[in-house]
This record gives sequence, C-alpha cells and structure tokens, in this order.
Amino acid sequence: MTLQIGFLLFPGIQQLDLTGPYDVLASLPDVKVHLIWKDLLALTSSTGLVFTPTMTFDECPLLDVICVPGGSGVGDLMEDPQTLDFLIMQSHTARYVTSVCTGSLVLGAAGLLRGRRATTHWAYHDMLATLGAIPVQERVVRDGNLFTGGGITAGIDFALTLAAELYSEAAAQLVQLQLEYAPAPPFNAGRPDTAPTYVLEEANKRTVESRKTRGAIVARAAARLG
Repeated sequence: MTLQIGFLLFPGIQQLDLTGPYDVLASLPDVKVHLIWKDLLALTSSTGLVFTPTMTFDECPLLDVICVPGGSGVGDLMEDPQTLDFLIMQSHTARYVTSVCTGSLVLGAAGLLRGRRATTHWAYHDMLATLGAIPVQERVVRDGNLFTGGGITAGIDFALTLAAELYSEAAAQLVQLQLEYAPAPPFNAGRPDTAPTYVLEEANKRTVESRKTRGAIVARAAARLG
C-alpha cells in the first residue's frame, strides 16, 4: 500500500527544512508526498523561494507520516487553531509524527510533545521544556512514533533515519548514496560548541528578536496547554 507522507507548508517556511527531507522520502518506493496548507495559493519561504501547496487541510487523507518543518513563520502557526487542530487530528492515526528544526515548537504548541523526548534548532532548544518536552541535544531524536530533527540540515539525517524505519537500512543507504550525502563541511562551525566565539556571538545577536517573540508565544502556548 502506498505510504502517504505529508509536509506542512506555510508562509515563512525554511526551505531546506522541507526540501532536504522531501528529497529523501520522495526517493523511496511506493510513496505519495503531499505539501499541505489551508489553500492552494503559492507561499514564499523565509529566503524567498516560492512553493505551491498540492493539497488543502480538508483534502488531506489520513497520513502515515506528518512532518512539520521550521522557519520564520512558526510563531504564527503556534497560535493558529486551524493548523494545530489539523496536526492533532492527523496525530491520532499517523504512524509517525515528525518535525524538523523549529517545527517541533509547533508540535509542542499542539500538545504533542508533553512528556516526550525531542530536539530542535540549537538557538531555541531551551524552549522545548516550557512546552512539556524532554529536551535532548542530539541531531535526531526518537520517542516512540515521534521523530524530531535538529536545525535545518539535520532534516536530511532525520529523513534517512525515518526511511530506515519505514523500509530498511539498505533502502535508506541506497537513497543516501543516490543523493551523495557525505557531509564534509569546510569549517567546523556547525554547532555552538565548535563554532569560533566571534561567530557564535554574531549568531546569537541575530536571534535576539526572534527569541524574544517566540519566547512570548511559547509562554502563551504553555499557559493554554495548562
């Protein structure tokens, strides 16, 4: 039976949060991948790339995998009842409930992380506990049928881990080889604990406003969840 995989699409999505795992999962045999939003109008990502949804919430079948990417638009999603209700409804029957990067904060706002191990982008990792999650500093974290990926590029690792779960390690390795996914970055600056101090300081400066805004949203979500 064809696996139904759905990615939540939204204004301000981080395109690599979507396209990295999309390429991995869409490369598996006998899958149907959907880009889901409230309507079918084109949406602009946080860096300007334009995406078109393939299906609305109302048209969406029961999914085997539901995935929430992150991006600058997650704050609005965390306080959007229609989106949260859609995720809650799908979570009741989905084999796997998943996220990439700050998409986990949206799952948290829907009450889907309470008492469960999860991760997110390093800059917002401390907000997971407020939403009832058990924060884990790993690139991919599994807790039962919940899979969460760390920041942005971790979406590829997450998707390969999920591919092995859906099919087999051999199937996941075949996709990895086809994509030539063999990371060898020119700099060892991909984590706060390895980046040069001046780089980390600049990165932290750039997230001050978003942390302030998201922190307030997370607090409201936590209060709503009780």
